[in-house]
Amino acid sequence: MNKIFLVTALISFSNLVIAQELPHESQERERRQEQQALPNHIDPNVFADLKVLTYDASSINELTVKQKELVYYLSQAALSGREIIYAQNYKHNILIKRTLEELYAKFQGDKVGGEWMLFDTYVKRFWFSNGIHHHYAEKKFAPEFPQEFLRHMINETPNLNLPKEKGETDEQFIERIIPILFDENLDAKKVVKDKGVDKVALSANNYYGEGVTEEEAIAHYAKMGKPGEKTPVEYGLNSRLVKKNGKLVDLVYKSGGLYGTAMDQMIFWLKKAKDVAENPAQAKHIGMLIEYFKTGDLKQWDATNINWVNSTEGDIDFILGFIEVYGDAIGYKGAFEGVIQVNDKEASKRMEVLSKNAQYFEDNSSIMPEHKKKNVVGVSYRVINAAMESGDAAPATPIGVNLPNSNWIRSTHGSKSISLGNIVEAYDAAGGSSSLNEFYYDQATRDRIVAHGKLGSKMHTAMHEVIGHASGTINDGVGTPKETLKNYSNTLEEARADLVALYYIYDSKLVKLGLIPSLEVGMTEFDTYIANGMMLQLSRLDLGENIEEDHMRNRQLNASWAYEKGLKDNVIEKKVIEGKTYFVINDYAKLRVIFGDLLKEIQRIKSEGDYAAAEALVEGYGVKVEQELHQEVIKRYESLKLAPYSGFVQPKLVPQFDASGKFTDLKVEKEGYVEQMLRFGKEYPFVQVGE
Repeated sequence: MNKIFLVTALISFSNLVIAQELPHESQERERRQEQQALPNHIDPNVFADLKVLTYDASSINELTVKQKELVYYLSQAALSGREIIYAQNYKHNILIKRTLEELYAKFQGDKVGGEWMLFDTYVKRFWFSNGIHHHYAEKKFAPEFPQEFLRHMINETPNLNLPKEKGETDEQFIERIIPILFDENLDAKKVVKDKGVDKVALSANNYYGEGVTEEEAIAHYAKMGKPGEKTPVEYGLNSRLVKKNGKLVDLVYKSGGLYGTAMDQMIFWLKKAKDVAENPAQAKHIGMLIEYFKTGDLKQWDATNINWVNSTEGDIDFILGFIEVYGDAIGYKGAFEGVIQVNDKEASKRMEVLSKNAQYFEDNSSIMPEHKKKNVVGVSYRVINAAMESGDAAPATPIGVNLPNSNWIRSTHGSKSISLGNIVEAYDAAGGSSSLNEFYYDQATRDRIVAHGKLGSKMHTAMHEVIGHASGTINDGVGTPKETLKNYSNTLEEARADLVALYYIYDSKLVKLGLIPSLEVGMTEFDTYIANGMMLQLSRLDLGENIEEDHMRNRQLNASWAYEKGLKDNVIEKKVIEGKTYFVINDYAKLRVIFGDLLKEIQRIKSEGDYAAAEALVEGYGVKVEQELHQEVIKRYESLKLAPYSGFVQPKLVPQFDASGKFTDLKVEKEGYVEQMLRFGKEYPFVQVGE
């Protein structure tokens, strides 16, 4: 729910919450980072629609020996669970992973020809997406190399350790795996969110077993709760729901349960981390997380999160567990992820003013008085440097996170928000400017974006996470958004947090607080947000497709609603010049009012649990694509030769020990993408085929 991604949205500092989402909660203004794509034979880190970057983890070098030891143990815990996301994404992903990595490492045939290069690209894409479905578009991507080449590699490569069933021959294995890989209609989409279909049955993810329907799953978890429950757990978060003898059963992720080997490995490293914790509160949090991983008890998960929110001392922090529910079409199942963090003290101190003024922003919001929090509690914000990411957070990573996701914990105890400073810097360093000239109408707008775009994007991310997700209340007696708004809850939550950020980015209060130099920063953010929501993000879709990803829906919803409501006063003008479309903002002050009106309505929908209004808003503004404009955007974007998606190879953390085995240092080294993925496959193979 609370991750923001960098949607490489055609300028390096344009909005895409990552992103997911500006993900963990991560604002999900997922910015797609713009990349200047080199030919694949020149740059091996550019392939298909992807580019792999590196981020600077040198802040680790400034830590004490004990802190470095803590970072190392936490990173090992995160990496020990990294294969869980593959298994969660698709039931055959571990089978495929073992096969591809064996062939990539051991095949001794021609590695210069086109068929190998197509295989090379496919394997890299598989790693990037943690499986055979695109990490963002959710669609299955089939290999472009011929089936016979796969057969040739298996038959001609000696000493392969293939994940065959007992008694299965190589030929039988080949016949079994070929349709899994090559049949584009088999398990075609990881997450299906279309209206009027069984989203659970049609989604290819591995959160539900064969024969489980959407209606059954929702009813199953509804029965677990109690009417008017004040402190509900996140039912279904850490399990796979299956049918056994006709009855629904939750297979819980825990030691001795589903993914038990990986859970035990994480527990092993967390125990070591607990022994070198920075302070008692941190040690307590790690101990509580260990207990949760042992038992799978969701009440323990809530208690762990409460302790984590209140643990704000120290320079090291981390996120580890089953967190975001975007990968489940009905929003119950948490994807595994890990983010190990080193606090950027100077940057965090500069942004401290934002969390200190959280009550001001709540009191002066455009939402109805009855939907405002009377007392905003526990809002903390840090700029951090990522030291290691895994699972759902890698290679594609959020740039901002706000957790925990539990509404009652956030209301009663508060939340933690982070911006991943070194990730944002890496995106910015890799960005280009060609799309700036292509999609923005006049030179004055382009100059303003160059001058203020990076700061505008950073402020949007910060406000999305800190005051966006933390704002508003749910009326007494109304269920959680997952229960009331169902499959629309994630889209509307991200839209709501974006709107809080947009409403205040053009407020002179930010100038008075010293957070921005002038309202031109807000103007810049309006320009890039509208361009992205109305046009630029369409480059990520194939022609004829609807929008299904929550953050893309959120951005189009906000932008297209604002465009429509401002038509009478020409607030946003659609210009077509020599066949090229531009969206030009004529009145920034009125646009802010419009954003405020939409914020008020979405908060009302959430507070009152108005499903009919949620459906009308998302389906009416966030799903359908104007086909003629879509075709134009794709054509213009292709001419720029950009890789629209970026992700990261992780730093290689190498521990140093003395002769007695005592930890003495942690070296930070660089590692190639392929080299790292193959090493990870050998060192952390803790999910079983078929698990």
